[in-house]
This record gives sequence, structure tokens and C-alpha cells, in this order.
Amino acid sequence: MSESSSAFDYDLFVIGGGSGGVRAARIASSEYGAKVAMAEEYRMGGTCVIRGCVPKKLMVFAAGHGATIDEGAEYGWTVTKGAFDWSVFRHRLDAELNRLESIYTRNAETAGVTIYHQRATVAGPHEVRLADGRQVRARHILIAVGGTPFVPEPYRGLGAWTSNDVFLSDSLPETILILGGGFIACEMAGIFQGLGSSVTQMYRGRQILRGFDDDLQEHVAAALVQQGVALEVNTDLTSLEKLADGRFRACDTQGRERVFDKVLFATGRVPNTAGLGLEEAGVALGRGGAVMVDDFSQSNVPSIFAVGDVTDRIQLTPVAIREGHAFADNVFGGKPVTVDHTNVPSAVFTRPEAGTVGLTEEQARESHDIEIYQASFRPMQTAFIGAETKALFKLVVDKPSRRVLGCHIVAPGAGELIQIAAVAVKMGATKDDFDATIAVHPTMSEELVLMRKPSR
Repeated sequence: MSESSSAFDYDLFVIGGGSGGVRAARIASSEYGAKVAMAEEYRMGGTCVIRGCVPKKLMVFAAGHGATIDEGAEYGWTVTKGAFDWSVFRHRLDAELNRLESIYTRNAETAGVTIYHQRATVAGPHEVRLADGRQVRARHILIAVGGTPFVPEPYRGLGAWTSNDVFLSDSLPETILILGGGFIACEMAGIFQGLGSSVTQMYRGRQILRGFDDDLQEHVAAALVQQGVALEVNTDLTSLEKLADGRFRACDTQGRERVFDKVLFATGRVPNTAGLGLEEAGVALGRGGAVMVDDFSQSNVPSIFAVGDVTDRIQLTPVAIREGHAFADNVFGGKPVTVDHTNVPSAVFTRPEAGTVGLTEEQARESHDIEIYQASFRPMQTAFIGAETKALFKLVVDKPSRRVLGCHIVAPGAGELIQIAAVAVKMGATKDDFDATIAVHPTMSEELVLMRKPSR
């Protein structure tokens, strides 16, 4: 680049204070000595820490304790189960999020990063405009603004919830309609049901968790229904009206008209690029406003990069963190580092949880001669007290090479289990490697190494 360093206020300006942006800023500054600034218009920590993964998982924990109390009684404990007090939980949740936000801020500042607590937009290939009117110049600009919930056009402005709002509520609704079939919708359905709300989940598709393995979908759907969620697939809204008392009247394609205290749209997320100035700066955007980048997270404008959900590659926090670190290594450390987006594990925190890594059975059949090893059973802990919810352990195996192409689990703690299984799948482990491993007994996960004959 012909311009000298003195022509820039910063070597790097990061727009967005979430996990990916903070990682990139910290590594660029602390490890490579770059002069770095970042801007965050809401709260440091981004979606995951403030209004996503962390508060959601804490709500999952809270929702699960009711069933744990019931199970304890079945095991012989004398228990008195009262009502869930949302205000107590909400107070502790707010305190925890404040603590985490301060940690994110402190870690970035300790690394030498200057933080602007305001909105920033792109004003040119090297220019960033702050909300207070200041304009700064940066040799490199990193877009790390994440995604934002999508609400279909007819229903915007009605005051329905998105995933951003549920953590800010002053009370729990008695009845709630959750629209969507993705992991956020399914998790929220399980959370609100577990906390005592009457939950209806409506999804226009054939089955929830589109894109996940078919057997995993069926198991999670059955568990939601068993817990009391009214799951309505092949159904969509035809109209939604907010009533004078604050409730919502919903009409659907099945001809029903019902009233709910709250409506939650969990109908997907889109890159948060609206009004960011990227198109005006010449940056190519893809579907839904995603920043188009190459393997090194570089856009078509050489000085502008993007990581995380805003690129719509894989919308997972650990992926954003890895991409942010790789960006800093590449641009400021001179290391040609890229991120491998294959065999990335993920989890759905329903009850029981679902974990997955690698190819689904349907994906694998398109290009492989495969065998399926599958076990479905009632786990010992809950079978003892007569519960009907089943666990699922499934391996998708390439028949000629015996390599495990995919692993899918629905079971308590599946998020923890799939992390370990993902190491084996990423390493290219074969079914013979699994078979050679001695089981830990009695556990649910021993099924992973005990399935000797293919089910199909």
C-alpha cells in the first residue's frame, strides 16, 4: 500500500464488539503490536454473551430444574415444588451479563484496544464514521457486527418478541406462540415450557430443525411434544393482530383463531449490515446482506474484511472466534491462516439436548456408499421412573473406507458428548476405531462403541 502508516489513525478498526471482533482486536494489538480501535453500539460481548448463547443456556438450566425436582420425588426424595420466580432469575441474569460485559471490555482495553461505545459505519475503503460525527482512518477495517433476528414484513412493528427481547421481559407469559422451526425456536419452546408457560410452536415446514439429520429431527420433536409443547408443523400464520390489552390474536392456515399473551418470532437471522455503508464503499454483499469474503475473510475491497455471522458462513460463536483469530494472524502476523469450516460440531439445547457433527444421513447418501449404525433407547436415569423420552446415538459411516462421516446424538448432555465425538470425526476416525474402544459402563454414550451391526 502506497500510503504511510502516518496517514492512518489506526492499523485496524473493528466494527462490532462481539466474540469474533474482540478476538481479532486483542490478537492484532497484544500479539502483533497493531494500533487497534473498535466500536460497539450496544453492549460489549455481542449477541452470544448479551442476548444469545450465554443467557439462553442459563435459561435452559433454569427450565430444567423443574423436571429435576419431579425426578427427585420419583426417586424417593421428599420435595416441595413451588412456582418459578422469574424476578429472582432475571436479577441474577442481569448481574451475570453485566459481569461478562465488563470482562470483555477490560480484556480488550488491557490488550491495548481503544473502544468507542457508539455506532460506527463505513465511510470508505479506509474511513469509519462514528455516531458522534468523528471520522477516523484505518489501514484495515474488520466488519464483525453479527446477525439480527428476521421478522417477516407483515408482522414488523406489532411489538412481538424476537430472541433479543426474551431476556429483557419483566415477567413470564402464561401463553406464548413461538414461530419457527430452527434451533432458537426449539430451544425457546423448551425453555418457556419448562418455566411454566403454555407453549405453542408453529412451523410452516414438514419438520423442525431443517438441515439436521432426519432421525435427530424426529427425536427432538417427539421430546418437545412429550414435555407438553403444542408443536404444529405444516402450519403458518395468516394474520396477527395486537389487541388493546397487549395480547395477540393469531390466525393460521389451519383455520384457527387464538389469543396469546406473547408471540416470539424465531424465524431466522440475517447479517446485520443494513445502513452500515458497505455497498456505498463498494463492498459486495450476498444473500440477506452477507459480506462476501474469500478464505482469508477478505472482501472484494482489499482493506475491508469480515468475520462471524455477518458473512453467513456458519453462524456459531466458536467459528467467529476462530475466524477473528485467523484474520489477525494472517493480516498482522504474516501467517497465511485459514479456517476449516468442515466437520464443525454444534448443539441444540433442548431437553434432551441434540448434538451433531459431520454429514447427515441424507447428505452422505448423495456422494457416499454408506452404512447407518443407530441405537434408540430410554436412558437408565429416566427409564427407572417410567419416563418415555428416548436417547438417540447415530453414526453415518462410509462403507468402503469405514470412516465415520457423521455423528448425531439426542440425549442429556449431548452438547458435551458431541464435542468429544467431534475430535474423532475431525481426525478421520473409522468405525473400526470406535469398535476397538472399550465402553464406559453404565453410560448412555457407550452405545457409540457398542453398535456392531448396521441398522441399514
